[in-house]
Amino acid sequence: MSTTTGLSASSYSGPDTPGLPTQQTENLPTPSLEALEFFNLLNEAHFKGLLFDDNLITISDTGKELGEFTVSISPAKYKGEECFLVHANSHGAIDNVPCGTAITTYVSKSLETYEQQHHEYVKLDNHPLDRKTFIVQSDGLYTINRIITQGEDVQRSSTTFRKEDMKGFVSEGSNLLLQRLLIKRGMPDNFQLTSLDSNASLCPVTYRSLDRRTQVVEQTELEVIGIERTINSLADLPTTWQSYFTKDGHLTSRVQVGSPVTMRLMFYPEPIEEEEYESKPVFEKKDLNWEEDVELHSKYSSRKEELKDNHMKYMREHPELKALMADFLQFLLLRKPTDTIAFAAEYFASFSSHMMSPTAYLDSAAPTPFPQSRSNSKIEYLTRT
Repeated sequence: MSTTTGLSASSYSGPDTPGLPTQQTENLPTPSLEALEFFNLLNEAHFKGLLFDDNLITISDTGKELGEFTVSISPAKYKGEECFLVHANSHGAIDNVPCGTAITTYVSKSLETYEQQHHEYVKLDNHPLDRKTFIVQSDGLYTINRIITQGEDVQRSSTTFRKEDMKGFVSEGSNLLLQRLLIKRGMPDNFQLTSLDSNASLCPVTYRSLDRRTQVVEQTELEVIGIERTINSLADLPTTWQSYFTKDGHLTSRVQVGSPVTMRLMFYPEPIEEEEYESKPVFEKKDLNWEEDVELHSKYSSRKEELKDNHMKYMREHPELKALMADFLQFLLLRKPTDTIAFAAEYFASFSSHMMSPTAYLDSAAPTPFPQSRSNSKIEYLTRT
């Protein structure tokens, strides 16, 4: 196993860390003034009507169905702050090779990314590829951890940017919400932000409007509005996506330019009304045997159902739980490891903002934090029980 550590321009060091170089910022891309003004004018009212699910199917250029693509955006909380949870999942098979992507992102009401988990995989029989990218904002820094697994080779890297150098940064998750906003509010001229390319390097990303066109959904012609997004990597060729939306922000098609695969809306979704929850009833305590008292037994049954509803309400208000478990179980069933405990430990460890990143010189001597050996008594005990 090889380990590499990457840094942005150089390692960031605060004022209390002498002897280390400070991060260079003159080569970092910057957003346009029009884009920054768009962000500064955002308020809570602009997001009204944009929190819903999109479900598309993936088809080849010959019309064959290959998989599906889903996007859900819902209200959530991150460390006590109200925000949005964006979850996108794409999975299918191209040329009979299973592949997919899962994105879970916490986005503020100013489109600032608090945290993102991005997982990509291609399950080749002889050389599977698995890539995980974890972004977290903490203590005035953006930390980007990556784990790339190709067959038996594992590469780890960690990149750090100062928060003030990430103005106008749009992650993959926040981009999905941003495009709905651009459809609702209109596309400003010269709209340039910053994002990460496939190597997790900060680079410019541009947005432009596409001509309106019609798309047939359920035998009905819809007028759709297009947005073209281009990530201008500084080390590779630009990557461009073209997406079309209805006027209320529902995604109707999405394609990466040059790819033979297209994502299309097949069924127009019904609008989802926000649920209203009644306040919890309060029951007075009585010194009675509730099992024999008809009224208390009825209240006990009602309370039991209320607690179940309360648990379901919590699950609805924290959709990241369902998304997280769905992604983990899907990956678990694809890999089918013999040691599920060690597998789960390694899977969730990649989400940590404090991932261990030893230097290449110490890699051969560094102990693994998740030993695969059966001599590990804790894993052995849990496996037996």
